[in-house]
Amino acid sequence: MSPSLSERVAGPTVAERLVDLEYATAWRLVRALPERLALGLFRSGADLAARRPGAGAGRLRANLARVVTDAGPAELDVLVRDGLRSYARYWCEAFRLPSMDPARIHARTRVTGVAPFTEAVDAGRPVVIALPHSGNWDAAGVWLVETLRARGLDPSFTTVAQRLRPESLYRRFVAYRESLGFEVVAAEDGSAAYRALTRRLRAGGVVCLVADRDVTGTGLEIPFLGAPARLPTGPARLAAMTGALLLPAFPRFTPDGWVIDFADPVPVPGRGDVAKATQALADALGVLIGRAPADWHVLQPIWRDR
Repeated sequence: MSPSLSERVAGPTVAERLVDLEYATAWRLVRALPERLALGLFRSGADLAARRPGAGAGRLRANLARVVTDAGPAELDVLVRDGLRSYARYWCEAFRLPSMDPARIHARTRVTGVAPFTEAVDAGRPVVIALPHSGNWDAAGVWLVETLRARGLDPSFTTVAQRLRPESLYRRFVAYRESLGFEVVAAEDGSAAYRALTRRLRAGGVVCLVADRDVTGTGLEIPFLGAPARLPTGPARLAAMTGALLLPAFPRFTPDGWVIDFADPVPVPGRGDVAKATQALADALGVLIGRAPADWHVLQPIWRDR
């Protein structure tokens, strides 16, 4: 979707320019720091945010209370602190990732339940990996690129990102992920994004889609972790159209590396079963999130009743 004439004329606001400058500065400075020092600074910032909770921390608390339904106030305090630490670690690593050795990332990543994925790609079957906002999804993407490359396959995959403002910040994030080996299309590009995804799958490739939050407003309202939520149907719809394997996954952290947990593939019999497959995917993601809730980074509203 191209910007309107008024947007093109007005250009970015001063606040947007400052945000872009902040990100550009962080990408330069954070990777120049020793890893332990950088992680320590981000962890301290997370602890400060946990002690002085704002809107984002409050939303995280409400979302985690939906996952851990029997948690009391003290347990939620710990979950929110650990969740903010996890989220801060993601951003610290994001700023450092372009300068990290992909082979080192691959070696420090442990993967569970990967057999259906490797069997599918080795057989030339397309795969849709559906994951929540958890752990370090960029590091998980590096693992995927290196895994495909090691198997003699096209190492790139296609994913979708929200278009940010200012446009320069969006281009910065696209360039960052493209430098890691990803093909990135904007969610707001509609049919163009859809064509890029289907083209990748019909060539027997891999598509990765975040599936725990509807960012386009076109999702389906279904039960998710016990309450109505609007979730995207894109993963199930693409799998139904192309015959791709639909595979839930959950990236999470370890103290010195990363884990990707794959769940069992979600059956997608045909186009008429997209709603059923979307529900099955939501149920699988809910189970995965429940195993490591502190690594689930959603500081935005998810459920309609909240």
